[in-house]
Amino acid sequence: MRAKPAAAAAALLLLLGPALPILALRWLPPPTTAFMLQQPRPVRWRWVAWREISPHVAVAVVAAEDQKFPQHHGFDFASIESALSKQERRRSRGPRGASTLSQQVAKNLFLWPGRSFVRKGLEAGLTLWIEALWPKRRILEFYLNIAEFGPGIFGVAAASEAYFGVPPARLGPEQAARLAAVLPDPRHIRVVDPGPWARERAAEIAALAASLGGPAYLRGL
Repeated sequence: MRAKPAAAAAALLLLLGPALPILALRWLPPPTTAFMLQQPRPVRWRWVAWREISPHVAVAVVAAEDQKFPQHHGFDFASIESALSKQERRRSRGPRGASTLSQQVAKNLFLWPGRSFVRKGLEAGLTLWIEALWPKRRILEFYLNIAEFGPGIFGVAAASEAYFGVPPARLGPEQAARLAAVLPDPRHIRVVDPGPWARERAAEIAALAASLGGPAYLRGL
């Protein structure tokens, strides 16, 4: 009979355990992230506050990765359904795509690469806490600071300095679109001297960001 209370306590700890560190990160920058710790090469990274990031980058990332970001509560169920349908047609063995910015923050901050259902389950639980405890602007600030923009280059500050030689506050719409274009595969898609696909994708992102209203789009966050 004692096994049941112990199991219940363990389940409760697993459920509530992430709440305190996630709440603290609402105000504090992280010392590092799980993805950075797993990086086999030297890491270039510097945290910068929201006010030090060009709004063009924030809008470009939303346009490229998660256009429903201001409206959803961590999950884009229409995109998940579409991804599952494509996965079934391909007879894939693991979940694919449809991750929101909130889910990507949870994964990059706490978890590991891969497509296992265990990792996706942990990611979902962490995403719920992040959405419950952080405002949208903080989630986007985190994403911009911890996303990988090239091999070993994490965050918009390191990326803007490495690729354009300017602080992140000075990035324009074209540069922002070029950074956002590499996000699906930053270890193979290049910001500098990009291939045809990356150039076309950057142009699409710039157009999408403009259609969203540019920096004015962020006022509601």
